[in-house]
Amino acid sequence: MSEDLGGFVIGYVPAGVDGEVSDFASEWEGVRFRTRVWERQVAEGWRVDLRVHVLRGSRLGTLDALRDFLADYHERDAAAWPLTEFTEGDVTGLVGGGEAFRLVEPGVAVDVRAEPERVPESELRAVAAGVRPVAAAPSPPQPDHRP
Repeated sequence: MSEDLGGFVIGYVPAGVDGEVSDFASEWEGVRFRTRVWERQVAEGWRVDLRVHVLRGSRLGTLDALRDFLADYHERDAAAWPLTEFTEGDVTGLVGGGEAFRLVEPGVAVDVRAEPERVPESELRAVAAGVRPVAAAPSPPQPDHRP
């Protein structure tokens, strides 16, 4: 597994989230998903502790458009979805119902999902805020051609 998830790094994972980590790529309704999943084995089989999605698609132009897309994706009523705006540092997004998401820029978004009993809302906000673009590699030093 690569640390890079669709051009992003995940800067924070809550304590207690561990187990098997897998990356996936998928697409739905013109939006491309890069997903990282943390799951652990339990008596009943496997339980997902945390999912982080990086989404890319032209229909994700605003935070409202992202909310509407995710409501459709999860088969929820967008108007009845209990979401609260959050701000973590320089990041603003929406959180509620075991999910936190934000628009990075038009066409690029981050979505974090977890069981609310396992990962509290404050932790979801921190994970969503901590998903950042991979820093561009520094330019190599240029030779000095002075006489």
